[in-house]
Amino acid sequence: MLPKSNVNIRNKRASFDYEILDRLTAGIVLYGTEIKSIRDSKASLTDTYCIFQGGELWVKQMHIATYQFGSYMNHEVRRDRKLLLNRRELRKLQNAVKDTGKTIIPLNLFINEKGLAKLEIALCQGKHDYDKRQSIREREDKRELDRLMRR
Repeated sequence: MLPKSNVNIRNKRASFDYEILDRLTAGIVLYGTEIKSIRDSKASLTDTYCIFQGGELWVKQMHIATYQFGSYMNHEVRRDRKLLLNRRELRKLQNAVKDTGKTIIPLNLFINEKGLAKLEIALCQGKHDYDKRQSIREREDKRELDRLMRR
């Protein structure tokens, strides 16, 4: 049995910039040095998005740092990586993205209990400025309530 992994790399801007409509968990096709870097928490999901190419879902601009002990076989830092979903999920996402204003954004990169890297992706719709102001106001109100409750 593998020990519980503490790898949890989040895209913190996603919930602020986008309204999350649906969430899915996908596997990722990785090289050996990439999974070792992820296990060292040397990855970032900022400015990352997903796109369909040839009927397959690919994640773009995902940064996985080079592995420190890798040799000449080390991976490219920002290469495109294929996501693994079943056909029904791919078709559902592809039909949803055809609507204007919808996109697929990675939310969370983690290692599951079997030791495999998984990416939580979400079907999102961009927020307007007034929606962002509302999110800020709700967050500040919640923070103020917590502060008052502690006293």
